[in-house]
Amino acid sequence: MSNENQTVTTNFIRNIVIKDLEAGKHANIITRFPPEPNGHLHIGHAKSICLNFGIADEFGGRTNLRFDDTNPLKENEDFMLAIMDDVRWLGFEWEELRHASDYFQQLYDFAVHLIQTGKAYVESLSSEEIRAYRGTLTEPGRESPYRDRPVEENLALFERMKAGEFEDGLHVLRAKIDMASSNINMRDPVVYRIRNASHHRTGDSWHIYPMYDWAHGISDAIEGVTHSLCTLEFEDHRPLYDWFLDNIPAPCHPQQIEFARGNLDYTVMSKRKLRQLVEEGHVSGWDDPRLPTLAGLRRRGFTPEAIRAFWAEMGISKSHSIISMGVLENAVRNDLNAIAPRTMAVLDPLKVVLTNFPEEETEWLQASVHPQNEEMGKRKVPVTREIWIERSDFMEQPPRKFFRLKPGGEVRLRNAFIVMCTDVIKNDAGEVIELHCEFDPESRSGLPGAARKVKGTIHWVSAKHGVQAEVRLYDRLFTVPDPLGDKSRNFLEFLNPHSLDLIDNAVVEAPVAEGSGGDLYQFERTGYFCHDSVDSQPGRPVLNQIVTLRDSWARIEKELAQKQV
Repeated sequence: MSNENQTVTTNFIRNIVIKDLEAGKHANIITRFPPEPNGHLHIGHAKSICLNFGIADEFGGRTNLRFDDTNPLKENEDFMLAIMDDVRWLGFEWEELRHASDYFQQLYDFAVHLIQTGKAYVESLSSEEIRAYRGTLTEPGRESPYRDRPVEENLALFERMKAGEFEDGLHVLRAKIDMASSNINMRDPVVYRIRNASHHRTGDSWHIYPMYDWAHGISDAIEGVTHSLCTLEFEDHRPLYDWFLDNIPAPCHPQQIEFARGNLDYTVMSKRKLRQLVEEGHVSGWDDPRLPTLAGLRRRGFTPEAIRAFWAEMGISKSHSIISMGVLENAVRNDLNAIAPRTMAVLDPLKVVLTNFPEEETEWLQASVHPQNEEMGKRKVPVTREIWIERSDFMEQPPRKFFRLKPGGEVRLRNAFIVMCTDVIKNDAGEVIELHCEFDPESRSGLPGAARKVKGTIHWVSAKHGVQAEVRLYDRLFTVPDPLGDKSRNFLEFLNPHSLDLIDNAVVEAPVAEGSGGDLYQFERTGYFCHDSVDSQPGRPVLNQIVTLRDSWARIEKELAQKQV
């Protein structure tokens, strides 16, 4: 993706890269994005994608997409394809597609080198015993009784592990570093474990698989990565990253740099928690529009331009923070406001009969597709004797300053003319089921009465030409900003029962009904919507609410804060 016409915001990582280039440390910048194919990417991964691809692109370098496929029990091809789609949807293209499994033989050979130099050994303690020997943050670890196995015995056992002679968990390979280190990651970390499982790329060729810390740094070195950009939870792993590369004949030694991950409120960013939500049926799938997954955000109607702009505005730092979901939604609003065509839709219909409008007649009005972009042209809007308006736009006994429709009151129908409510029709239960109104013919555009002012303007849809649609209104997935913050409670207790509300009798303009998956609109006075890419069909529209026109949550949170004072 080109940086043309994009604003570049400096940050500490960019400054490091500039300094390295000026010092001649690197001729070319090479970065990588290394996802594990065991789930879908989320909005936090988008931050890393934008950073890795953006840094390399700005300085004429390249970025590899490398799958960390070292755990055959959790990974599959479908997740790989979904991740590739997500990266491309965000607007980026990798230089080379790589996999950690491409390097399994090299990783194994480097492990053999560690054994031969007396810096690794085969461990036969159980996983529980390993944890017990490891010590705590305040107490040093204890050396394993197998730590001083002879090199030849270690080599023979490691070869037998590779050949599949042992059951899972019977042995592991550990690096021999320092059991008294203040950094627990340096207390003889596990390098390989036995997994007698078929791998989706290598089949049954391997019975041992490398740990992430081992595979990650060496894969970086094999690819010639210059700057290995990781989130802050890997800061304590950096000494191990460097130790591994310092103790094998690595082709180069990349520089690991950590930055704060991206977190949003009212959701969860843990892949394990997201998987739980999906597998237990709390959401409809990885692409549920309530999830922070890129698949979910894409289906909901968020644009890649808005997500890139959001992370550019948030910047890169080493400080942990939780960002308001409203900030992301504002980025989406800003993008959609410039590109989304305007149309009208009624979500809670109330019938209005224009008693002085000719029966069976349709008058075609002209309206702008986009008021700030005349190049998008005009659209034809049909008005007929019977129309639908929002039920909330009428009150029989309105409060003061209610400037919508009321008995004897006037409003302007958007893009049309002024109407006055002359009669209210109710059913036997006393519920309003229909309004009778008269329209002012002289208030049409271009006629003398068009300049006549009334205080309210409402949207509407022709009852004859409008099409019934299903509309899905989305809210925060959880009722609290940090659903994982209270360790005494299950985060599922905070699921918002109104995170999805369905409206099955909305009415939209006919051209909207003929749209297809992903088409974007601004429903005037209501919000931004798109056709659901899975369920919507031409003539049978299913529309997802992307965001409201205004940040209603900012107002709600402010009111709650004032009540607590």
